[in-house]
Amino acid sequence: MPIPLPVSAPAPLPLEGVRSDLLDCIQVNLAVLADHFHGPGTHLNLGAHLDLPLRALPDGLPTADPTLEARLLTDAPLAGLRTAARRRLTAAELLAETARHPEVHYVVADSYHLPWLPYHGTAHMDHSFLLTAGPVGWHVTDAYRIETRWGAALPGEHVLGEAALSGIGPAQVLTFLPAPPQPVQPSVADIDPEPYVHAYATWPDRLRALEQLSAETWLLTRARKLHAAYRAQRAGRSEPTEAERAHLTAWDKLVEQVYLAQRRVARGRAEPTGTTDRLAALLAADRTVFTADPATTVATDADDALRRAIAAMAADVLGVAQADLLDGAALDSFPSFSSFRLVEIIDRIESDLGLELDADELIPEKLRRVDDFCRIARR
Repeated sequence: MPIPLPVSAPAPLPLEGVRSDLLDCIQVNLAVLADHFHGPGTHLNLGAHLDLPLRALPDGLPTADPTLEARLLTDAPLAGLRTAARRRLTAAELLAETARHPEVHYVVADSYHLPWLPYHGTAHMDHSFLLTAGPVGWHVTDAYRIETRWGAALPGEHVLGEAALSGIGPAQVLTFLPAPPQPVQPSVADIDPEPYVHAYATWPDRLRALEQLSAETWLLTRARKLHAAYRAQRAGRSEPTEAERAHLTAWDKLVEQVYLAQRRVARGRAEPTGTTDRLAALLAADRTVFTADPATTVATDADDALRRAIAAMAADVLGVAQADLLDGAALDSFPSFSSFRLVEIIDRIESDLGLELDADELIPEKLRRVDDFCRIARR
């Protein structure tokens, strides 16, 4: 017999404004509830603490992916969520429970059985979503965002029938009540990354190590971006500092490097060197980058004039709006940028301003914005 459904539709949950690009598949729907109960931006509290919460996988490789229990212990209070009930239910029990009770149910189930995900029928992993019931079916809200080799997962709401959801159990089902959020000062744990890095560097099954490391670096990078966003929010800034942005870009490059290494090894080719060395360096740099105080120097009229002059030169070379460069846009974000244009910008600065920039400072990856040139020119 079909499960009786409620006569009114549930209120939509907030998706717009949730930084789903910074959150993993367990955090992301806790984030939706945080903003639902406490208002936009509350979910960034989930980035307050940066750590390397290691545990062993069944085969012995270490992972920095926290368990659901760890998330509930640390993340729920930060997000202003108090667990009112937690059960393990079959699919039929879950659907009946949701139809009887109007509150939002936070569910963690096997992604293999979730039809709105690219993992459906392809990969097994724990995945969270929010479930309510309405007159025409069950409303699934899922803010997760990721590109996979099977396609993209995008934030959205899906209304599904009983048959489509018949395979989602057994699942962990939680209901939350609002509690005062616990915003705290940003903190970075003082960790020794060597055992973690060493395990991946020396694991005998290289394909297995690189497959897991690809997932690890993706998780680590999102965690660092979330932490940087929280630091910016607490400091009243609209975005991370320049040093943090450069550090996060390096993490993005590591994700790409590890994935390319994994694909090469999967095809029977030699493993590129340097991935674990780069991982160790970035983990070591986390504490330095994220505990540094942003520069607090006050710009003078001369500083402002220099900045505008350099922005005008770069804008002329690239054929872009000067205002975009003054707003902090990276040079390499424009299609017209290339190494040739970079050299041309440097030549213009030196010739028009009568300067000779320090050759040791002219490193391409450090010359991404107008302020980088200003820093060198002031010396």
